[in-house]
Amino acid sequence: MTTTLSQPKTTPLYTPRAKNLALVLLAMTQFVIVIDASIVNVALPSIGAALHFAPADLSWVVNAYVLTFGGFLLLGGRVADLLGRRRMFMLGLVVFSLASFAGGIAQSEGWLIAARAVQGLGAAMVAPAALSIITVTFSEGAERNRALGIWGAVAGAGGAAGVLLGGILTSGLSWRWVLFVNVPIGLIAALLAPRTLAESRAEDGTTTFDLPGAVTVTAGLSLLVYTVVDTVNVGWGSTATLARLAGAAALLIVFVVIELRQRHPLMPFSIFRLRTLRGADIVGLLIGMSLFSMFFFISLYLQDVLHYSPIKTGICYLPLAVGIALSAAAASQLVTRVGFKPPLIAGILLVAGGLLWFSQVPAAGGSFAADVLGPSLLAGAGFGPAFVSVTIAAVTGTEPHEAGLASGLINTSQQVGGALGLAILATVASSRTQSLFHAGVHSSAVALTKGFDLAFLVGAGFAVAGAILAAVLISSRDSREHSKAARSGQAAGADAAAVPAAADPSPSARGVLRP
Repeated sequence: MTTTLSQPKTTPLYTPRAKNLALVLLAMTQFVIVIDASIVNVALPSIGAALHFAPADLSWVVNAYVLTFGGFLLLGGRVADLLGRRRMFMLGLVVFSLASFAGGIAQSEGWLIAARAVQGLGAAMVAPAALSIITVTFSEGAERNRALGIWGAVAGAGGAAGVLLGGILTSGLSWRWVLFVNVPIGLIAALLAPRTLAESRAEDGTTTFDLPGAVTVTAGLSLLVYTVVDTVNVGWGSTATLARLAGAAALLIVFVVIELRQRHPLMPFSIFRLRTLRGADIVGLLIGMSLFSMFFFISLYLQDVLHYSPIKTGICYLPLAVGIALSAAAASQLVTRVGFKPPLIAGILLVAGGLLWFSQVPAAGGSFAADVLGPSLLAGAGFGPAFVSVTIAAVTGTEPHEAGLASGLINTSQQVGGALGLAILATVASSRTQSLFHAGVHSSAVALTKGFDLAFLVGAGFAVAGAILAAVLISSRDSREHSKAARSGQAAGADAAAVPAAADPSPSARGVLRP
């Protein structure tokens, strides 16, 4: 497949006001994408009853979204580089919104699962395009750190806010509104994009699209994610799991062979010349493994052990959401001052401490204030610096034409890590619970809680491993140089601000200066 690309000579320029408007639009969109992975969790019992789901199939309301989201992220990021980041952002929003509407009017199990899969596809187009637009819009240093701090605050809080919104919509209206709510937001964002975002593409001279590479990497990642999420049903040692893992490995090996032979590969391996990018993607995998499952097990503990209602469960997430938002916003300033490596390690260790604290939740006499609030605040304080710092590290040093690819890589690492971590920890928790039942424990609350405790403990181990690898794999020199350049840029910006700005000669009324 050959696609002719018109290559802009320079990166699109924005006035400060236009940059802020672009960031608001991109952050709002990311919030919707992130909450959609968790907003349906609270609504699952209502969905199952309304559409007559078999208990074993209900998890696919969540898994279908995760499957296509994780499987298509890398492709979405690279296609955004080649065909236009704003174009893919808008197209993804339309796909996401229409799929949300289709899911909201679903009348059967298969219909809803298919709609959720298409939603994930739309999200895989939007997320890397949006992050790459931020990367090429904001200059590396303090300006980009600030933008990614806001981005991280919105994205991190979205995971917790999804549970609250899901509870409110399900209790107050209907489970269908957890899907309908996306439609107006997504379509409005798509309509505003041409007025707010400038188009940008890769400037590496690529004029062909690597179709064989696209097919093999997407099939390989999708099969890998499917295998991981289905282990809860079939087990890690089953023939089906081992065969699928072998198939996913074979597809990804074929992808590597294709890329090494392509003149214009979908994923140029030259991007891995960056030590910090390599390390950030590995650490991002472990952050996903430790953090994403935390939301799942907290919800189960609050509803199945403490017997909270869906809306009360959602309200209990507010401190966590606020903590994540505040710590992520503060992290951007911290990265500018000391570099991205120290906040990354410190943030991951705080997350580990929060998960370790969660592993002490009791089966009898537990309460939100005594057993959930404290570890939520501790984990939230670590989530912000960890998420923001690893994202900044993952795009540091990349060229403008690599922005979408770098964004796709870190997003893929986190999503695959989240799926892998949840599958492993769900297996750990289930095995512990079943062993207690077989040992004669008759209280389901005790057996469930002991399973959750062990899952939180293993999750803390993933976080500690992430902190160790961050210390070893991420370049301290890159971190220091990033901080030095960011502070120099801040000083230069302050000096420039003291000089009266020349009148803008551009006829654009929107503040976007097109080259």
